[in-house]
Amino acid sequence: MSSLAIGPWAPVVMAGVATACALSAIGLWIRAPWGHRLALVLLVVNLAGDATNAVIRRDLRTLIGLPIAGALIFYLLSARVRGQFRTTDAAA
Repeated sequence: MSSLAIGPWAPVVMAGVATACALSAIGLWIRAPWGHRLALVLLVVNLAGDATNAVIRRDLRTLIGLPIAGALIFYLLSARVRGQFRTTDAAA
């Protein structure tokens, strides 16, 4: 689906995606737990979208996104990274 197919909603959708990505980047930068969760949600949605496009639209080019998103999700779920986003009562 091109931006022409969704018409005037294209800028609204892209602004929403850009805002979510910016918030995720800020949250990861400051090591906020919500930033970690938001990044995971965005990556899972991206992974699902790539898989759906590969299966339904038969666009095999989207398959390149699967290992990339999978690797990023695996990394963000690693114990070492999750430890960076734990909150402590002393810090609050």
